[in-house]
Amino acid sequence: MSTITQTPAAAFGHTSDVAHRPLCIVLVVSNLEFGGTQRQVVELANHLDEARFAVHLCSLSGFVPLADKLRRSDTRLHIIKKRFKFDLTVVPRLARLLRRLRADLVHGFLFDADIAARLAGRLAGVGAVLGSERNTNYTLTRRQLLSYRWTRGCVDLVVANSEAGARFNSRMLRQDSSKYRVVHNGVDIDAFAPRDGSSARKALGLQESDPVVGMFASFKPQKNHAMFFAAARRLLDDLPDTRFLLVGDELHGGLHGSDAYKQRMVGLLDELGLRERCLCLGNQVDVARLYNACDVTVLPSLHEGTPNVLLESMACAVPVVATNVSDNAHIVPHDKAGYLVEPGDDKMMAVHLREILTNHARRREMGTAARQWVTEMFSTKVLALRMGDTYESLLATRSVAGQPRS
Repeated sequence: MSTITQTPAAAFGHTSDVAHRPLCIVLVVSNLEFGGTQRQVVELANHLDEARFAVHLCSLSGFVPLADKLRRSDTRLHIIKKRFKFDLTVVPRLARLLRRLRADLVHGFLFDADIAARLAGRLAGVGAVLGSERNTNYTLTRRQLLSYRWTRGCVDLVVANSEAGARFNSRMLRQDSSKYRVVHNGVDIDAFAPRDGSSARKALGLQESDPVVGMFASFKPQKNHAMFFAAARRLLDDLPDTRFLLVGDELHGGLHGSDAYKQRMVGLLDELGLRERCLCLGNQVDVARLYNACDVTVLPSLHEGTPNVLLESMACAVPVVATNVSDNAHIVPHDKAGYLVEPGDDKMMAVHLREILTNHARRREMGTAARQWVTEMFSTKVLALRMGDTYESLLATRSVAGQPRS
């Protein structure tokens, strides 16, 4: 499979030799709620080199709480509202926007936006159309699967945020591996940085001496909260003063059964006697201060793409304990920046959490290593350079093939 390997930012050169105006890039996403993909799209829009790219972001929903994080959103954010589930008018309306902006490349994120971007991009005659893969090992409905397969010919390249995701998508859609590139997520290392967490702890009613474990994740089945709760129950037997932060909520409108899943998980807290030791904070805008209130964070997912929360935690010099799924072994240097455990192994998760919480010198050492690792390999600067070079390389290839910029 053709991939973009993880290389320090300093190794990247700019490949652009196109004159005239910067390349117009339009990123299309289903919404701008508090999700990992949505946050990555905003970060990408904010950090692509303005000398090389004029970047616009289009949401298919008016629900855009992350719009405040988008620089110059008054001129760069466009909303083409999907009025109902099968609103086919989204495609011609998006195509009109692409023509008006003179888009060179359109890149879709999440199912609805990905399909709309493919069709609208071809309708508008955009120079290059990109799709995305942000996860692994999930199940599509028959309608979704057929939609992706029917539009395979519309997309020039699929950008996955993990090697596992690229392989999964290639198998699922029966698409040749040459149509994939891998660009792992990036984190804003200025926004997510080590800071004194005392004020955040105080605001949450936590004592300075309390061991604090955080889980930052939406309430959806793949995040596997039950494994964390089982590990937390084990941990309390040895460290009864431990507190647990749960940051995240169900998806907007209870999408994908996340409302029912949250209800089950809240019930499980009571069954395990964890309620009094947990703080359920819901969605939070300023999550960086909450990472710094933690001694360690966990992510017990059943499957992932590139989890933003691991990168964010490590950028804040907070070690992580995560399941060894997808590309997590590439993201988290085991026994250096954190630990990896097998899915379902709540016993070993509790063992590693106990070690980090009780060995202060080891925790500081791991935190320092985690911060350095993310700074070198997974910053938003690295993300933007890798994605920008992918955009330019694709457009250059199509231009050589006789399909010039629009």
